[in-house]
Amino acid sequence: MFWTYAALLLLVFVASNFYGRLRAAQVAGNQLSVLHSRPSYHGGYLAILSTLPALAVLLVWAIIEPRLLDTMVINASADVVEQLSKPELQAYLRDARAIAFGGIVGFTDAGKEQAAEVFKSLAATSLFLKTALIIVLISAGLWYGTKSIRPTMRARHFVERTIMGLLILCSAVAIFTTIGIVLSLIFESLMFFRQIPILDFVFGMHWSPQSAFEGAGSETAEVNTEIFGAIPLLMGTMLITAIAISVAAPVGLLSAIYLSDYASGPVRAVAKPMLEILAGIPTVVYGFFAALTVAPFIRGWGESIGLSVSSESALAAGLVMGIMIIPFVSSLSDDVINAVPQSLRDGSAGLGATKSETIRRVVLPAALPGIVSALILAISRAIGETMIVVMAAGLAANMTVNPLQAVTTVTVQIVTLLVGDQEFDSAKTLAAFALGLLLFCITLALNIFALRVVKKYREQYD
Repeated sequence: MFWTYAALLLLVFVASNFYGRLRAAQVAGNQLSVLHSRPSYHGGYLAILSTLPALAVLLVWAIIEPRLLDTMVINASADVVEQLSKPELQAYLRDARAIAFGGIVGFTDAGKEQAAEVFKSLAATSLFLKTALIIVLISAGLWYGTKSIRPTMRARHFVERTIMGLLILCSAVAIFTTIGIVLSLIFESLMFFRQIPILDFVFGMHWSPQSAFEGAGSETAEVNTEIFGAIPLLMGTMLITAIAISVAAPVGLLSAIYLSDYASGPVRAVAKPMLEILAGIPTVVYGFFAALTVAPFIRGWGESIGLSVSSESALAAGLVMGIMIIPFVSSLSDDVINAVPQSLRDGSAGLGATKSETIRRVVLPAALPGIVSALILAISRAIGETMIVVMAAGLAANMTVNPLQAVTTVTVQIVTLLVGDQEFDSAKTLAAFALGLLLFCITLALNIFALRVVKKYREQYD
């Protein structure tokens, strides 16, 4: 139903825009020079007045209506739902809503049928009120906008300020989304740290949340605080990331240098898209490649020279992850190197430097801030990767720097802890949020480091 109203508002927007232009020309007597603003701005003015308030009401209504209906149904069925737990209450409301709107439920009873009738009645009332309010707002906007159009009206100022406000609102959405993510991580992590000391978590050497409770099932079950140590996860994350960036950094940077300064036009036109295709391959495909091809090859190679290699190893995951992040390094580095002014290359050549000397001593130092940013982005991408690690490196939280052994990462454990039905007040589940906060702090530190490098080495060129 929401999209029906959205389509209606779009139609009104187009029609009112067209009518606003005609109205502006009409009040000017077809002498457009007497208008303060061009007819297109008058059309935009009328379209904004007729649709923006209605669109705002539609969005707010879509957010508030479900919760309001649930609350009113709960109040109407208080005698039935007062003994239900929170999951049971949610299931009750879900079934009642399904009965009311033609869905499928497992079983029904008199209470659910009664709640469904309440849902149906309230939904009909809500639909009527919403439709009436939208029609009133559209009509009022059209009436007031049409009445306001005159030669001296500054329609351009109104339209531009409205667009500016919408752009600011869109920017604020990203900011508030980030703030919401950070606050949710902090609050849930604080609940975890009430049960597990933060020092035991950050500096602990053992990770086994599956055995989080001693005497589980008894009334005296206590949380074992010694098995929530994040050090093994951090070591696994850093080990795999180091292997990945050891592959991606030289290959990506050298590819960027070749494509920007050595490759001919036809070669560049083919090679760069081929490299960037790597970024579009799903990570699960990389995971299959690592588990079915790379890991067995490494194990066979290691055994042939007498090494003990695990069937799931950090080396296999790191190598494939390095291949995956090559486009992040090569594409961004190529853009940065191409952005170095040609005058610097010409000046270096004029002083007798060869092309390779120019690249080493002029181009790369000038492009260093951008190259560092590309490497930090690739490292952040490697730290956040999950699927390749699950399929190629395993789930074992081993505290080792041996790349031939199985390890796990922070992101893999977050997924593992949140799979299935979980109790969100237990230390085992809350540990996922603490790991998320730890990962956020690590990536934030990397970005701060990158900004400091960029600020230190940035140079201005004419």
